[in-house]
Amino acid sequence: MFERLTEKFSQVFNKITGFGKLSEKDIAAAMKEVRLALLEADVNYKVVKEFIMAVSHKATGQEILKSLTPGQQVIKIVYEELTELIGGSFQALDLTGRPPHPIMLVGLQGSGKTTTAAKLANYLKKQGRRPYLVPADVTRPAAITQLLRLAEEISIPAFPTEPGQKPTEIAFKSLAAAGSVGAEVVIIDTAGRLSIDQDLMDELIAIRDATSPNEILLVADGMTGQEAVKIASDFDLALNLSGVILSKMEGDARGGAAMSIRAVTKKPLKFIGVGEKIPEFEPFHPERVASLILGMGDVLSLIEKAQEVMDQKESERLLNTLRKGEYTLDDFRKQMASLKKIGTLETILGMIPGLGKLKKLRDAQPNPKEMGRIEAIIDSMTTEERFNHLIIDASRRRRIAMGSGTSVSDVNQLIRNFSEMRKLLTRFGKRDNVMAGVSELLKKLS
Repeated sequence: MFERLTEKFSQVFNKITGFGKLSEKDIAAAMKEVRLALLEADVNYKVVKEFIMAVSHKATGQEILKSLTPGQQVIKIVYEELTELIGGSFQALDLTGRPPHPIMLVGLQGSGKTTTAAKLANYLKKQGRRPYLVPADVTRPAAITQLLRLAEEISIPAFPTEPGQKPTEIAFKSLAAAGSVGAEVVIIDTAGRLSIDQDLMDELIAIRDATSPNEILLVADGMTGQEAVKIASDFDLALNLSGVILSKMEGDARGGAAMSIRAVTKKPLKFIGVGEKIPEFEPFHPERVASLILGMGDVLSLIEKAQEVMDQKESERLLNTLRKGEYTLDDFRKQMASLKKIGTLETILGMIPGLGKLKKLRDAQPNPKEMGRIEAIIDSMTTEERFNHLIIDASRRRRIAMGSGTSVSDVNQLIRNFSEMRKLLTRFGKRDNVMAGVSELLKKLS
């Protein structure tokens, strides 16, 4: 997500931070490149125009141009304006009032609405809430079956929708049903269409009037770019949306919708889907996303993800091994298992300020496709070999290769990559002043 945009911004900032002083001509040239980068990311052209004007006005002030670090000052301005553009701060769900709290999910067919309903329920469950899922898309029987199956998978109660029931009846009765099982948040998955039509809007308005939802959230496909912004505007006109969830923001999604929705519709982007799996769903923090886009990392999100899967005692033990230079293949094996629960290594490195730009560390990390092979190789080692890779001579490497169904060259490559990563991680573990918080991060990344 945002990889291409981040790369473009990095190229621009590397140029301006290399100058001792900046002229208005330098700023104009940099803003031209930023403008092109945003347009290539499919950001609304009016939004881009206003953003560039705001940044240029602040960046060409004399207090900036005459400062000791004008390049860094410009980056700071871009960060602040970008944060404000995409929302300013995280907008939490409105769950005030007496429960149960209805939340309507609306959107076009194929936007990922049903899966998003389960993702949102799973997220709320992790937050200590008691969600309840309601399949109200009677036009597509498969959607009912899908949501009931997902509800069972994540152990969340669901309304037993029956064929022939009207969506309004389902939604209204679900509130009492949710209260009877002690649920406090009712997530209603409504019907979609291939395109917006009056029948769809009339049905959604009837559900809204019958349930008085705390939130009406549009689920839009992030890969549709500016089309998602138009869809959001149309739904908002009919229903008065309270927010937007962008699905499918992994892979080739360019980020234009995420950066345009707030500016165009004035509605906050509250969550984003970053993968197909249920846990791959995140609250949208504008300041963190802006930091990530500008190549500054996203430390807070990384720590939050790490805390969900990491054991505190194991974290402390790993940090001690890094400081002592005793990091082993066994530690690496355990770390891989934990990291896979957070995301790809490339994603994790990108969230740590500075590490994402270290070519040696990027080159040393294993290809995600090779993770299974690496685990097989390490599992084929003896305990002694996993704790001391230096004793793995030629005969041991042949035995390990045979035991793991790989080649000796595969074993050699793993040991070389591990040795390089071990040196780098040990160096970071020993230096307390590498960057703010890096020791704490390594502590979390056990």
